[in-house]
Amino acid sequence: MRYNNKLLICLCIFGVLAIAVPFWKCTNINKQDNNFFRKETAVNPFLDGDIKSVQSKTQHVGESDKNDLEQDEEEDEDGADDNDYKVEKAKEDENGKNEALTYDKVDCHINNEYTIECRRDNEEVYIPFTFLRKYFEVYGSYSDEDDHFDWQHSYSKVYQPKEKYSPSGVFMFFEHYNVEVRERVKCISGLTGVPVSNQWSPKGYYYPIQIAQFGLSHYSKHLTEPKPKVQIYEDGSDYGNWKLPDKMSFIRSTFQNGEKVVEFKTSESFEEPGIVLNLGEEDNVILSFDIKFVKNGSVTLVLQTRNKNGPTLVTYICSNTMMMVSGKRIFYGIGAATSWRHLTRDIIVDFQKGASVKLARNKKKRKALLGKIVSLKLRGHGWIDNVTFSSSAHVAHFYDAADWLVSNQNQNGGWPIPVKRRLADGALELPPGWYSAMGQGQAMSLLVRAYLFSKDETYLKSALLATKLFEVKSSNNGVMTHFMDKHVWYEEYPTTPGLFVLNGFIYSLFGLYDLKMTAPKGSRYSSERLFNAGMESLKAMLLMFDTGSGSIYDLRHVTLGIAPNLARWDYHTTHINQLLTLASIDDSEIFPETAKRWTSYMKGKRADHN
Repeated sequence: MRYNNKLLICLCIFGVLAIAVPFWKCTNINKQDNNFFRKETAVNPFLDGDIKSVQSKTQHVGESDKNDLEQDEEEDEDGADDNDYKVEKAKEDENGKNEALTYDKVDCHINNEYTIECRRDNEEVYIPFTFLRKYFEVYGSYSDEDDHFDWQHSYSKVYQPKEKYSPSGVFMFFEHYNVEVRERVKCISGLTGVPVSNQWSPKGYYYPIQIAQFGLSHYSKHLTEPKPKVQIYEDGSDYGNWKLPDKMSFIRSTFQNGEKVVEFKTSESFEEPGIVLNLGEEDNVILSFDIKFVKNGSVTLVLQTRNKNGPTLVTYICSNTMMMVSGKRIFYGIGAATSWRHLTRDIIVDFQKGASVKLARNKKKRKALLGKIVSLKLRGHGWIDNVTFSSSAHVAHFYDAADWLVSNQNQNGGWPIPVKRRLADGALELPPGWYSAMGQGQAMSLLVRAYLFSKDETYLKSALLATKLFEVKSSNNGVMTHFMDKHVWYEEYPTTPGLFVLNGFIYSLFGLYDLKMTAPKGSRYSSERLFNAGMESLKAMLLMFDTGSGSIYDLRHVTLGIAPNLARWDYHTTHINQLLTLASIDDSEIFPETAKRWTSYMKGKRADHN
């Protein structure tokens, strides 16, 4: 039913005011701006045609997990508007004169189950985006700058390979990974220099997949980023910039193992100021140094943060403590350190992990949270050398990960995962000590690159040993199983019955490929045979993971007889990125064709129906 202007005026005169429902609340949209209901920005679910993809800058709309419609009703009481029944927006007619656009309020019955409020303009009906977002799992945001609404069917991104995949090159798209900023990383260990995971245990543990990805991402960044900026503050030749706290303390140049270093001695107590080197460093936030203590000591960084609540102290102590926080003091254990240790630390990560500050993925945003590194303090008796601040230290992080893998590989060739893992809503459980084919594969990819980069055969031997578990059945604490007793599969989670996780299986194939392409002819037989068998299975089973509108994470619906486990968009794009990379090393058409089809699903396309 339509209301004319005279009737609206009468209603106002007699005080019969309708209660307005704040409508279509998207991020950054002004409730008083009816621009949001123009035809060119409103969403019409009844029109056919493709939805254009928007750039990755589009943000997810919605600030609450509460029901948006219920929240709207609660906010109505103090937000009433006389124009509840007819929304008007001026537009220009053919003669340049303003003409009002009118929209009627209309109830939309959703599947005969519930009703939402919509807008109608003649035969067109406009649906609130807050409803569409949840109903169809789409994403969008309103732009104030150029007055438009961005719509995105998915939130993840596909990376086209820039070149043919190579065991010595960038690992897939991992130059975009920032493993250390993930919330499921508790901290970067001062003992080993690798991530400590809290994904399945809050106490923290070493997770081989996370460590391998940490190393692969830094190796890939080393190949793709500009050379780092480096500022040397101490190299053993000049110690005049250090400030002593008292006459009993000293600092001097001396020799250790034929190298000139700085020896220092002062109180170990944190109540004393220590020997201080003023820095004022704002641009370079990666600290590296070589340290050796006679018995006990510490290295402290004084940080000036943006919150202006006083300095924060990050201290590296002679202890096996992983991380400890006391007020504004953050402590990382570096072990006994009575022999020479080389440490490389991302100061922003160390500060934010200790301060429980949510880490931004963008390096510039992370740096903005830290004002500057004011000074460095030494306590105890020891020697220090090569105090350096740089913009990055990817090679050092890469070697930390590779060395951890060599040091922690067991006689089975694997890296056991020390926590229990429950899957499929508790239907399956892996006890501590299980292995992952994905972990084995990514470890091999990292170790192969460490060997090619350093020519140290220790890394290659470790990679070759890692293939042993691919020959052991999942039921016997290995990673190998078969689908329908026919197709071999290397399990990310080696349960019985199997889950057949797609992305983990493909990652294991890349590890086998890297090894077979790198190992000497007499040593590559096992990895080559395992890779070829796995590729044959992938080509035979790949389309089982196609839903017609997305992809499936695993095959639990087949092996357990439960609902399918659909891949969320970031895993879906991982599948696509993996297939595109495989297409660069294998001529089979199934990889590029499937990748193309799955990419179209990200823009709302669906397979044909009958």
